[in-house]
Amino acid sequence: MFTASARLARNQDGRHPQNLTDLVQNEERRVESMTGQVVDLEAEVTALAQDLAPAELTSPEVVVNTGIVAGSVPVTGPGLSVTLDDAPPTQQSRSANVDDLVVHQQDLQDVINALWAGGAEAMTLQGQRVTPTTAFRCVGNVLNLHGRVFSPPYVVSAVGDTAALQASLDRSPAIGIYQEYVDAYGLGWKVEKSSSLDIPAFEGATDLRYARVPGEKDQA
Repeated sequence: MFTASARLARNQDGRHPQNLTDLVQNEERRVESMTGQVVDLEAEVTALAQDLAPAELTSPEVVVNTGIVAGSVPVTGPGLSVTLDDAPPTQQSRSANVDDLVVHQQDLQDVINALWAGGAEAMTLQGQRVTPTTAFRCVGNVLNLHGRVFSPPYVVSAVGDTAALQASLDRSPAIGIYQEYVDAYGLGWKVEKSSSLDIPAFEGATDLRYARVPGEKDQA
């Protein structure tokens, strides 16, 4: 036992300080090193930004791409539509409870995240544009989105490379779990490809009404 302990101790030299003083000194050196790296990276970013000509920042391509990300412009192109639905009322199982038979907020989030990961350029949920500030909430089997209430079936549509979008759905572990419930309890799941999907622009306000810089006083 002593021999094994000694071998382990030798392998851990320099990684696990044996007292608090050594630990504090090591952490101080690490913080100092990382701070220096941050300063260097900030200087590099500033230099790169200064090298960009104003015309590059306001080029039509940059403006359009910014509008797509913000949801302020409509998008049309090939893509996928994913439909999720509650299990039919006739579906009964001794091993199932009510939560097993309905689509949850988490299920929608998993689909949306998988489509973003698959390279989606633009997306809608129930026909409503999904933007970086979009938030939705499910209460039971009712969806609250952009101040409106929706019931299942729920449809998520995304414009992008259909093969990449499908592959991202297929490799999502969370969606794999949902499909186990599809097989066991009859939850709805359908993926449809389209050569042309119309994604409308977001019509609401995109400003963050309640965001503020930490330390600032709340304003009425």
